[in-house]
Amino acid sequence: MKNSSSLKSGWVQRCSSVLMSAVLITLTGCATGPTADRRDPLEPFNRGVYKFNDVVDRAVIKPVATAYRDVLPSPIRTGVNNFFNNLQDAWSAVNSALQLKGQAAGNNLVRFGVNTFLGLGGVLDIASEMRVERHTEDFGQTLGHWGVKSGPYLVLPLLGPSTVRDTAALPVDAQGNLVSSINDVPTRNSATALNLLDRRSRLLEASDILDQVALDPYTFTRDAFLQRRQNSVYDGYPPDDDEPMPADNLTK
Repeated sequence: MKNSSSLKSGWVQRCSSVLMSAVLITLTGCATGPTADRRDPLEPFNRGVYKFNDVVDRAVIKPVATAYRDVLPSPIRTGVNNFFNNLQDAWSAVNSALQLKGQAAGNNLVRFGVNTFLGLGGVLDIASEMRVERHTEDFGQTLGHWGVKSGPYLVLPLLGPSTVRDTAALPVDAQGNLVSSINDVPTRNSATALNLLDRRSRLLEASDILDQVALDPYTFTRDAFLQRRQNSVYDGYPPDDDEPMPADNLTK
């Protein structure tokens, strides 16, 4: 049993190193000073991407999201949000099962079935009225559940805050997104754009508050994201030793 546990631990560590090195190798030269946050060794690169995202958001995405919020009635926007949350419930059920969380997987599966067949394809959230709890899970959380460390903080172009582990999980999450199974390309792209637009519209007030109160929006966003993500992976009970690997150890 001891040898089996050691082999599993070694495999997890090797898996972590491979996932993180794949991204870090492309970011050579982004070294930071000795006072840098050890969770964010790629801070110069990340700040550059953050500034790019902020420019695009202020020039294009935020105005469109604002118009979306102001023009469409609240019931329609709620229906759109319910629809995409229902699709997420299906993928959450799969990831809950992969994490051996039977109750969470069952709840998400019930939510998806009830809302799909009784809630007009998910437009109505009947399951919440029935008090069936939602457990949002993705493949990055599944990797974290099985011991893959988050790795350094990483800001992605247009997609925003992430980690090396979660970035490596994105292709799997994309395949698990039921929108990606739509054969008609224009329809699939329109649905994806609508989902992103709806999400951004729901963050308008939060982004306005961030602009007003945060001395350094980048640092505030990073710290809030990492804390929320850690709580999500460990269901609110992160272990004391869950710390990101130092950047200089990832490519050895």
